Amino acid sequence: MRNKIDSVLGKTLVLIMSVMVINVLWQVFTRYVTGNPSSFTDELARYLMIWIGVLGAAYVSGLNLHVAIDILPLRQNKKTQKTLKIIVTLLIILFVFFAFVIGGSRLVYISYVLGQQSPALQLPLALVYFIIPISGLLIMYYKISDLKNINS
Repeated sequence: MRNKIDSVLGKTLVLIMSVMVINVLWQVFTRYVTGNPSSFTDELARYLMIWIGVLGAAYVSGLNLHVAIDILPLRQNKKTQKTLKIIVTLLIILFVFFAFVIGGSRLVYISYVLGQQSPALQLPLALVYFIIPISGLLIMYYKISDLKNINS
């Protein structure tokens, strides 16, 4: 299951990045070649960057390639290293639950209730922000999976 999620997430990130590159190229073309800059490209690039950043955090978390300070664990014995991994993983799960899942869900809900729309694309901002709780759930899935692997 984890490999399938990694694959889908990786392909999604490549697709979003490709769309962003095409979008920025179109923006440059319309600005400098036609002299009439496109009105939606700046906003679309901003929202795609948000999605890449937040989904990329989930992807990197799943691959355990995130930035980590490992000076303390490397100087400890195996049992202490295992304990530290469990503590850090639990702290990550708690942070992601409260910040991404709960906080992100509240942001989506408030944006939806207020009917906020993006200025140029007229997209509901709730749709743009919806990636935050999704990413949080993905990170939690990965970290719970990591906990199971630590204990086995």
